Amino acid sequence: MTPAARVAAAIEVLDRWLDGVPAEKALTGWARGARYAGSKDRAAVRDHVYDVLRRKGACEALGGADGRGLMLGLVRVQGVDPATVFTGEGHAPVPLSDAEKQAPDVRSDVWRDVPDWLHQPLRESLGARAADIVGAMQTRAPLYLRVNARKASVNQAQERLLEDGIKTETCPAEMALKVTEGDRRLRQSSAYLDGLVEIQDLSVQLACAAVDWPQRGRVLDYCAGGGGKALAIAAVSDATVFVHDAIAARMSDIPARASRAGVTLAETMKPSMHAPYDLVLCDVPCSGSGTWRRDPEAKWRLTPGRLAELGQLQRQIVEQAQTLVKPGGRLVYMTCSLLDAENEAVVNSVVSAPEWDLLTSARFLPPEASDGFFLAVMRRNGNG
Repeated sequence: MTPAARVAAAIEVLDRWLDGVPAEKALTGWARGARYAGSKDRAAVRDHVYDVLRRKGACEALGGADGRGLMLGLVRVQGVDPATVFTGEGHAPVPLSDAEKQAPDVRSDVWRDVPDWLHQPLRESLGARAADIVGAMQTRAPLYLRVNARKASVNQAQERLLEDGIKTETCPAEMALKVTEGDRRLRQSSAYLDGLVEIQDLSVQLACAAVDWPQRGRVLDYCAGGGGKALAIAAVSDATVFVHDAIAARMSDIPARASRAGVTLAETMKPSMHAPYDLVLCDVPCSGSGTWRRDPEAKWRLTPGRLAELGQLQRQIVEQAQTLVKPGGRLVYMTCSLLDAENEAVVNSVVSAPEWDLLTSARFLPPEASDGFFLAVMRRNGNG
């Protein structure tokens, strides 16, 4: 496919997205009907679509509200002359109309790329850095890896990755690597298949490194999902690590991932049977506002009603988890959210009870930490 044909394909996908089809489903549907498209073509079309979702407000202002307009806007955002893309030749988009040739005189504004109703909550949550952080979310996030300390040192992992053409550099987190070249080869690399590395964002690794995980006893990952954080704990702790999720299907990949990593994770659908725990981790469902660099679609799906529902769910999960922590034990609360309503507000509801103390809390913000992430560590008093 030519570069212009890839733009035309992205227009098709974006029109489906605007009709309510999730982005990944729209991309998959297009790819199934485009057997001629190679892997590089599919990757390029996907990049176009996600670049638009990151900058949807700017693209709409510079081009239009439909798929064609959004891609016209993206071409302008990227500093490319639209007339060289919208030629109508081959499989390129049809030539620009007279109206489309007139580039709007639009003032640059990072807040245009965030739904209007989120402007004030973000400003209140992020303070003076709000605009800079929102601006950082317009760019694609790098790929980060966590080196599995059970199987390799950072240097050993880098060497194995390099054998498969994957270049990396070290990061502030001790076991973190940033992929600088060859990211699309990762899942076929021997370092990944042999469990030397796992995909994990830098923000998560920084948060996990800030927790003093028990070396003995019992740890529960209460909202385990695919098990990424449980694997990180098991890599540095000899405690028995239990994993639980309200929807068991979310944990379907855990056995294979644990086997590859060379660790043991104990799945349980009834965590109360193994209580009390020395530490309970709650990485709760949230808005995902800290991950908009890699999942920009999430900001356009989020509504005030959904945010309120998430707040209620977060409190319910924390209330359940509190009962599983032994006296003197700890509750670790995590979100990938930038919003105080999902972070400090929930933590304050816990530590307002006399039997709970806040030991530490931290926010990890883009671009320095890649994604946005929140951590709080609370202790249940011995008389609790």
